[in-house]
Amino acid sequence: MTAHRILSWTPAAVVFDCDGTLMDTERHWVDARDVVLREYGYAPAPGFAEQARGLHYTACGRLMADAVGRPDLTEELTASLLDRFRQLVAANPTTMPGAPELVRSAARFAPLAVASNCPLEVVESCLDFAGLRRFFGHIVVPDASTRPKPHPDVYLTAARLCGVEPASALAVEDSHCGIQAAAAAGLRVIGVGPRPSGPETTLADWWVHSLQEPAVQGWAGARIPIQGDGPNGAQHGTQNGTP
Repeated sequence: MTAHRILSWTPAAVVFDCDGTLMDTERHWVDARDVVLREYGYAPAPGFAEQARGLHYTACGRLMADAVGRPDLTEELTASLLDRFRQLVAANPTTMPGAPELVRSAARFAPLAVASNCPLEVVESCLDFAGLRRFFGHIVVPDASTRPKPHPDVYLTAARLCGVEPASALAVEDSHCGIQAAAAAGLRVIGVGPRPSGPETTLADWWVHSLQEPAVQGWAGARIPIQGDGPNGAQHGTQNGTP
């Protein structure tokens, strides 16, 4: 890894993933998949959770249908998955350790955006609950013209909306799928969570176990201007660039 590419650098914009990075919602996807599959009489195969991690929910629905050998159930499983996930998030939304502090610090030296595979209303409700929505100028999610991760589209769009070149922006991500997307878009990447042995380790410039690590918080704090609150501290957010 090349941690010095981040530790010795101040990004012109910071783009956060939401699921598993800002919000502790990845467990809700796991639970939702397990519950839905069992409702249809199937048990998740070993390794299925990791295979599905970070995927757009429509891709996950297809994966679930393929896993049970019933491609005809793709739309039904996808709809059930999203419905169950929304129920679980509404019942217990929780921020990831260190995420609120990092967001507040980063907003004082750079514009912020979210690039997520989640539905827009889910991202917005999670950030509202966490009191973080006002720090983000843009929330980018897949739509008719923006492909989901692992395609680079959401990160390319987020950098453009923040007014910077991708190479000048930092991505903060927890999944292989998301790290692939950010690296393909040309952003530098902080990977978050238990360090894997797969290819995402080499794609991330710096891998940390948690955003609450003193090294992460110290790096962000050192970049806060001595005077003023920076470019984004009181900014109201927009959705996919639309006020």
